[in-house]
Amino acid sequence: MSSQLIDKFKQLDAYAKTLEDFRIKTATGAAITVTGGLIMMLLFLSELYTYMSPNISEELFVDTSRGHKLRINLDIIVPTISCNYLVLDAMDSSGEQHLQMEQNIHKRRLDLNGNPIEEPKKQEIATSTTIKQNTSEVALVECGSCYGAALNESQCCNTCEEVKEAYRLRRWALPDLSTIEQCKNDDSIEKTNLALKEGCQIYGYMEVNRVGGSFHIAPGKSFTINHVHVHDVQPYSSSVFNTTHFIKHLSFGTDIEGANTAPLDGINGVAKEGK
Repeated sequence: MSSQLIDKFKQLDAYAKTLEDFRIKTATGAAITVTGGLIMMLLFLSELYTYMSPNISEELFVDTSRGHKLRINLDIIVPTISCNYLVLDAMDSSGEQHLQMEQNIHKRRLDLNGNPIEEPKKQEIATSTTIKQNTSEVALVECGSCYGAALNESQCCNTCEEVKEAYRLRRWALPDLSTIEQCKNDDSIEKTNLALKEGCQIYGYMEVNRVGGSFHIAPGKSFTINHVHVHDVQPYSSSVFNTTHFIKHLSFGTDIEGANTAPLDGINGVAKEGK
């Protein structure tokens, strides 16, 4: 009884199989079978790779928030200009300027071969002028001379920096520092002599406004006069400085996994002297 039910159930098979004796295997059929199998395998691997790979989508939008800062991470080597002569400035389209930025910035002195001379120093926000004294004379006097650069009779230049500032305001060429009494016991002469005999590595980060702007590393003290940004490189001229540099790292904002946020890393910028 059960065998009869099974036989009747088999009658419902719409894809009846032929007998083994009537089957013919050909080379064409084998080629189609192998080709179909390879195509299915490739499709499977392709779908698996697409599923396992992250999907990165780019989106551009306008940030309307206020008060937020953009972090700029940098590590740049200038092999032929000393740290005492290099400054980092930033300015943006809103008119805000940050001259001689020193907060969160480190400077490491290098010799001309790129070897560190001393441990890196973190630059403080405020700088102080150290006045050295000896038993014979004191460079700081009660009201020092500005050597003809004073804007009025009551102006005093008690430090080497004040003499330099007076000459800068007059737009006069600075005389030999060794002839200025306030600079004799100051470290300005030593810094000037080492300007082209050392290199410098500047690294750290800075935070700027999220608007259009720029930043640069350049030799000489920076200041703004008549809305023009300039650098005072006295007693040198700008043509003697070789601004060749190597970018170890430069990125904006936070790192994004799977994306290249520092495309300039490893770039060596070769510049002629005075460029």
